[in-house]
Amino acid sequence: TKGFAIGSAALACFLLFSAFMDECSSFSGVPFTSVDIAVPEVFIGGLLGAMLVFLFSSMAFNAVGRSAQEVVTEVRRQLSERPGIMTFQERPDYARCVSIVARSALREMVKPGLTVVIFPIATGVGFKLLGDATNQPLLGAKAVAGMLMFATVTGILMALYLNTAGGAWDNAKKYIEQGAYGGKNSEAHKASITGDTVGDPAKDTAGPSIHVLIKLLATITLVMCPLFL
Repeated sequence: TKGFAIGSAALACFLLFSAFMDECSSFSGVPFTSVDIAVPEVFIGGLLGAMLVFLFSSMAFNAVGRSAQEVVTEVRRQLSERPGIMTFQERPDYARCVSIVARSALREMVKPGLTVVIFPIATGVGFKLLGDATNQPLLGAKAVAGMLMFATVTGILMALYLNTAGGAWDNAKKYIEQGAYGGKNSEAHKASITGDTVGDPAKDTAGPSIHVLIKLLATITLVMCPLFL
């Protein structure tokens, strides 16, 4: 399912990319049918797009880590204040943990979301001003097109990697818990728990969110096209 999702996202981005080039042509009156990455500014725009995928992924991983730590702190507090939880004499406050996770999820997505929105706009406007100064028409649009192209390709590969690797780590733990490599409480099981701790945010957070990243990038560049001309 996740493979299909990133495939459909890639197709959507390709169509939006074509629409972006058509819109640039209609607004500027200058044919814009190809992107030449041999132009240094376009290549730099492409590098920025590839870097954005890694920056966004790291933000997603860090968000999961911070949210999980808040839950750990809350669980420790409840266990210390209500020791009857461990003997099933008291009921834990589940609603408190759910509230922490929901609030943290919304808060932690603000920074990556703003980054994805601001990044292509800043890149396009910056290179547009550079193009005006150096007499290079459409430089802003070309740099954004390079950024979009590199970000899409890098995002597809990164999403496939995170989805597959995260699933493998998760299933490795389940496999060991069924009795392989010494079963539960073995050294292999302890190692697999560490792997699963990394695998879960990879396959459930960073990987799937890259679908949103590349589609949002394509949509933002299409909508903001006149700013880059």
